[in-house]
Amino acid sequence: MKISLVTATYNREKLLHNLYESIVNNYKTFKDIEWIIIDDGSVDNTKKIVDKWIKNSKFEIKYYYQENQGKMRAINNVMKYVTGDIIIEIDSDDFLVDNVLSKISNDYKRLDNENVYGIVYKKKIIGENSDVKNIKEIDNKVIKMFDIYNKYEYELDLALTFKADIRKKYNYPLEKDEKFVTEARLYYRLDKEYDGLLFENEDIIVAEYREDGYTENIKKVFKKYPFGYYEFFKECLSYCNINNTVFKKRLYFIKHYILFSYLTKKKKRECIKGVKGFNKLLVFLLIIPGYIKSSKF
Repeated sequence: MKISLVTATYNREKLLHNLYESIVNNYKTFKDIEWIIIDDGSVDNTKKIVDKWIKNSKFEIKYYYQENQGKMRAINNVMKYVTGDIIIEIDSDDFLVDNVLSKISNDYKRLDNENVYGIVYKKKIIGENSDVKNIKEIDNKVIKMFDIYNKYEYELDLALTFKADIRKKYNYPLEKDEKFVTEARLYYRLDKEYDGLLFENEDIIVAEYREDGYTENIKKVFKKYPFGYYEFFKECLSYCNINNTVFKKRLYFIKHYILFSYLTKKKKRECIKGVKGFNKLLVFLLIIPGYIKSSKF
């Protein structure tokens, strides 16, 4: 099975080399690879470096350039060039574990559920403890991404791999002219259409949170892209039920739904009308203190 690695990059010439070397190392045990790079307007030497790799590499590297539109639009734009059976979206500052692509291919060959959209693995986050209290409950089971985070309370980023024929049908949903929204908005939509993903308790990607990354600048991201996050948290509240969401997660969604209602200048009445059932009651009770607190955000 051919694996397509998809990377959106922006001014990461000094970090992209680590990812390239990890693919080279994986090529020793798995040959059917393509690496698709979408350069989202870099002004450093990214193109020069990648052109050199293309000339010398034994595996296929495709390089595309666009004026800066943001990571999500970049990935949306490049999906049409994917020719593999499996898609792995991997950030330009992450890298692969050795010999992991052959494992992923074999895992997919054993996958016998046609209504799953992929396999989800762990990321090894440098400096973070990857031990998770509920990991045994979800290991080697088909599960929805929403449940992993909101029922079983997994806290770290995960490494998703997708069936290409399914993944290519969907784009990251963006609002207005915004350039970013959390990847989870797409994952949760896939949850609604399919049974979920197979969870494998194994690291396939190594990552490190960086000062210039979205994770380290989340407050700035929230202010810059409020409309997509408003829709995301509104959707999250529609996914909540007694069986799949612990109460503190529901409150987290409520808090952020109110925050982004305020940031997108929604009237309190509109904010309350935007949700149903028990969530409507919680929003009604928390809307005034929530707007007051949001005004200081």
